[in-house]
Amino acid sequence: MISCTPFSSTFAQDKTIKPVHIEVDLTREKGPLKPIWAWFGYDEPNYTYMKDGKKLLTEIAKLSKVPVYVRVHSLLVTGDGEAALKWGSTNAYTEDAQGNPIYNWTIVDKIVDTFIERGMKPIAQIGFMPEALSTKPQPYRHHWKPGDNYNDIFVGWAYPPKDYNKWAELVYQWVRHSVEKYGQKEVESWYWELWNEPNIPYWKGTTEEYIKLYDYTADAVKRALPTARIGGPEVTGPGDKNSQKFFRAFMDHVVNGKNYVTGKTGTPIDFITYHAKGAPKLVDGHVQMNMGTQLRDIDKGFEIVSSYPALKNLPIIIGESDPEGCAACSEDYSPQNAYRNGTMYSSYTAASFARKYDLAQARGVNLAGAVTWAFEFEDQAWFRGFRDLATNGVDKPVLNVFRMFGKMPETRVEVKSGLAYDYVRVRDKSVRDEVDINALASKGTKSAAVMVWHYHDDNLPGSDAPVEVKVTGLPGKTVKLTHYRIDQKHSNSYEVWKQMGSPQSPTAAQITQLEKAGQLQSLGAPSRVKVTKGETVLKFDLPRQGVSLLQLRWE
Repeated sequence: MISCTPFSSTFAQDKTIKPVHIEVDLTREKGPLKPIWAWFGYDEPNYTYMKDGKKLLTEIAKLSKVPVYVRVHSLLVTGDGEAALKWGSTNAYTEDAQGNPIYNWTIVDKIVDTFIERGMKPIAQIGFMPEALSTKPQPYRHHWKPGDNYNDIFVGWAYPPKDYNKWAELVYQWVRHSVEKYGQKEVESWYWELWNEPNIPYWKGTTEEYIKLYDYTADAVKRALPTARIGGPEVTGPGDKNSQKFFRAFMDHVVNGKNYVTGKTGTPIDFITYHAKGAPKLVDGHVQMNMGTQLRDIDKGFEIVSSYPALKNLPIIIGESDPEGCAACSEDYSPQNAYRNGTMYSSYTAASFARKYDLAQARGVNLAGAVTWAFEFEDQAWFRGFRDLATNGVDKPVLNVFRMFGKMPETRVEVKSGLAYDYVRVRDKSVRDEVDINALASKGTKSAAVMVWHYHDDNLPGSDAPVEVKVTGLPGKTVKLTHYRIDQKHSNSYEVWKQMGSPQSPTAAQITQLEKAGQLQSLGAPSRVKVTKGETVLKFDLPRQGVSLLQLRWE
């Protein structure tokens, strides 16, 4: 709990973690705290309008003061709209017996409507290849499940089009339909992007064929709506040499290449996208994360973008930014993913997002968003260990980190250095030695917030940390303090579920209890805290893999 008393004798005797002193100076502004966290995505678009999908989207929309952007795969895939793991379809494009196009926007609209009704915005992913257009359409539908070979998913939808003009007309018709249905102003606020991870088998064509597809796609988007925003290339893993080669070939073409449609130099681009993932593994029977791998990918992407003077100021969207690469690879088949249900996922998220801000600032790039590729999986076992934000309609601890972010004001302020880890050390070495206890802080006109995390890559028990946060630059003589917390006892439906005996068929009363436990909870009641000469000191104990948000308000 919050107190202004000396640390307890327990910590005085515990030599494993020394008291951590964090200083926040509200007078030292570091620019806007962009809501880069208010971006989410998932493989299975048809979950969007299902029961638990709608419920979760409503909660995600409510936690943010700004519109949340949502990115989903398979919006042009041929099929009946049945939802399945790593699969989705809309039947947007088919052909008649003579090969004439048939456009059907019913399922696409159902997905987009679900976003728009909640004040959300689509990152409209233009892909994948309709069956009638694929150069190798069969087999087309996969039936992948956890434990299967991941490469089994890459079937007919991953190939280039037989006819680039028919593809372009499909894109044109989709954008034009969107403007007619939702209005020009609304569609201007969307992001249109081409494909997903074309440097791995999501794209069965060559690099040059992707570039050709981009030219046709960008031209079609701009013909339908000249003010629409189009971007790419959504490569994954810029730390990899082959990924870098693909990324640079695309960027070189955007700047200097001969356009496949117009014959002119270059091609339209309004934002740049790529993916960055960590790499957990099992070490001596426990999960060991690798935040450094993810941050190095992010930083390499920033470095590549900043090396193009004509493009370096464009918005960057990290289209998938996660602790590892497969949301649908459940813990029962992939035990290295056992971090996902509990507080390790939430503390990793807090610590990694803070470093994304630092990396972008250091590189001087314009980071607009970092998409958390996690949603929910309908009709699956409770807490099966997917990378998701909720299970069977019950929120998991990680979602509460985003609720914390949603409570942070808009101007970032300085957290003084001198702590164990800065972004450079985490990027280069990950968190393998002492624990990472640090903070992200911001202020508004009548409020301030400090997010503090206690993170380590190794998912092992550890001592609580005695933390002292000194906040300077406060007005008045008192401020109202609300202390929000994610740990074993707060904002943690998973621990409550385990205490119930891990039921796979919980009763209605148990589900109500779990839903309540899944919400963001405070550590005690709000209180008034004394301010002396613009300063207050807040002391509390923070468990390993715990996250606190200190919210300060004044009149």
